[in-house]
Amino acid sequence: MEEKELGRQVLNLIKAKSVLKRDVFELTKERFAVLQSVLRKTTIELKNDVYKFDKRLEIEFKELGDYFCQVTIAGDVLLFSMHTNVFMFDENSAYWKSSYLSDDFSRGFCGTIQVYNFLADSFRFNRQNDTGYLVARIFVNKENHFFVEGKKRLGYLFNDFVNSELTTESMRKILMSIILYTLNFDLFTPEYKSVQEVTVRDVSREKDWISLKTGKRLGFQMSSADENTPE
Repeated sequence: MEEKELGRQVLNLIKAKSVLKRDVFELTKERFAVLQSVLRKTTIELKNDVYKFDKRLEIEFKELGDYFCQVTIAGDVLLFSMHTNVFMFDENSAYWKSSYLSDDFSRGFCGTIQVYNFLADSFRFNRQNDTGYLVARIFVNKENHFFVEGKKRLGYLFNDFVNSELTTESMRKILMSIILYTLNFDLFTPEYKSVQEVTVRDVSREKDWISLKTGKRLGFQMSSADENTPE
């Protein structure tokens, strides 16, 4: 193959994929900025309502840059993270069976926004070993069509990729559904045998008790004996 032909193929591929991925990335970034605004407004509204019956509970929004933000809802923290890469659906994905994607393969390139659930105390006491759980992933393509992968109702409430657009209204519905799921996802007490031993190092200082590894499905464990997330 001649050099000119190779150069032409390179340019065509850049035009077909690299420009497309850039477009998807910039749209996802713009949508994430809107999502942060919706989160900020929603948090303020929740705070005003919650403080009417209990001002001890922390309701707070924190913007952590262009690609991260954090919401504290009482004892929970939701960390929203926009991935800086663009992904293509796996060839075995059921979405390829729809005419929406088969008619235009470029619709299968998506940006992603991931939502992780942590315990608020994990940040409050700087427990570096604590774990968070992925509760939802939002996929958005070049046409601003989206769907959500997630646990329980989150996995089927927002799965109409062909017809759904990521608007301010749909964002609010997604956020309220994620918050509802999170508040229903409780901290379980671990089995007695999983915490029956402790080292001198663990209890040598009071703060070591605070820093023992904790997660919603770890209870107060010192090791990850039960890391199953809820279905």
